[in-house]
Amino acid sequence: MNTTVMTASLLLLSASAIAQTSGPTVAQGKATAAGTGAAAQEMVIARAGSQASSKGPAQYFTGSVRVDPLFAARAPSTAAGVAVTFEPGARSAWHTHPAGQVLIVSAGAGRVQQWGGAVQEIRPGDVIWTPPGVKHWHGAAATTGMTHIAIQESLGGKNVEWMEKVSDEQYRQ
Repeated sequence: MNTTVMTASLLLLSASAIAQTSGPTVAQGKATAAGTGAAAQEMVIARAGSQASSKGPAQYFTGSVRVDPLFAARAPSTAAGVAVTFEPGARSAWHTHPAGQVLIVSAGAGRVQQWGGAVQEIRPGDVIWTPPGVKHWHGAAATTGMTHIAIQESLGGKNVEWMEKVSDEQYRQ
C-alpha cells in the first residue's frame, strides 16, 4: 500500500473514531452527548412561516417595516435573530447594542450609518458588524426595499438601546 493511500486510510479511521467518541449523536430521534451518558436537549426546528410577523414599532422605525422572528435566545446562549424587511425609504432609529450586532443583507438595497460617519450603501451578501455601544442606524435605499437578518446577543437581559429617530436630512446624506 503506498504512503498516500495509507495516510488517507489512517485519517479516515481517526476521524471515524473521533466521531464515535465525542460530540453529540442522534439515536432514535433523540440527541445524546456521546461518552457521557447524559441526554442533551433536543433540536428545535422553527418551520418557515410558523412564526407570526409583526410591524416594526413606529417609535423605533420610520416608514413601513416588517419583523419576522427567526430564533429567540435559548440558554446558555444569549443570541437572537430576526429578519427585517424595510420598504423603500424606511429605516430604524439611531440605536446601540450592548454586545454588538451582525447584519446579513439578503435582498434589495439599503443604507447603514455609524454616528459621525458617512452613509454607506449595503447590498445582498454584505455582512455588517457593529461593535458594542456603537450608535448607528440601518434601512432601505430611497427607491428600493431591503431585507436583512439581524443577530445580536443580550447583555444583562437587553440587546438594544433605542435613541432618537434618523431625520430625513441624515437619511439623505
